[in-house]
Amino acid sequence: MRLVDSHSHFDAPGFDADRNAALARARAAGVDVQVVPAVDAAGWPKLKAVCAESPGLHPAYGLHPMYLAEHRPEHLRELRDWIEREQPTAVGECGLDHFVEGLDADAQQFYFDAQLQLAREFDLPVIVHARRAVDAVIASIRKIGGLRGVVHSFSGSAEQATQLYKLGFLLGIGGPVTYDRANRLRGIVATMPLGQLLLETDAPDQPDSGHRGERNEPAYLTKVLEVVAELRGASPEDVAAATTANAERLFGLSIS
Repeated sequence: MRLVDSHSHFDAPGFDADRNAALARARAAGVDVQVVPAVDAAGWPKLKAVCAESPGLHPAYGLHPMYLAEHRPEHLRELRDWIEREQPTAVGECGLDHFVEGLDADAQQFYFDAQLQLAREFDLPVIVHARRAVDAVIASIRKIGGLRGVVHSFSGSAEQATQLYKLGFLLGIGGPVTYDRANRLRGIVATMPLGQLLLETDAPDQPDSGHRGERNEPAYLTKVLEVVAELRGASPEDVAAATTANAERLFGLSIS
């Protein structure tokens, strides 16, 4: 089986001490490809360097809403230059976060809409963060139009999942689905179209239930695969093949 970790922050400082070893573990687990989204402009050069060092690591450049204090309007101009020059896999991570206190909603919306417009301009998929903000994200996607992408770590409703699917957006499913208490998410994953599903870790965050309290890493994507397959009554091989094909199609990857 070949797997794609559709959302891994493999450039994070938490991997600086053993990045090569973590990469080897991922490949041994069948995770040959990772999409690595950015969080702020200061991190773009390191992200570029990390992805350039190893085949199978694909960068995305963007401005994450949780790092709002780090963003400046001029970073959007710089982002456009980076996209034009580097031709990344996607725009992101970007989006809206209405969970964390103190993040100005209007400022978040400004940066999110601008990045959606860049994704449309360059015909790139967008990697979206939507925490307690799925309806607002859907409204923004509809407003800009002509977009495709993934809402990572999806935590919305079945109705919202359907709306996103109709808009050309896939759902990123990771560690949270492995917890027994995640009843709503598990129900959605069990019945959603397989063509809408991407697997992810969000490493080094959001570990699965078997690694609670530990650093997450791409090698652990196999646990997510096992749970998703079990929920759907499908074989891990079939889910792996389908989600890899979904990632290839969305991100324009050539894996096989």
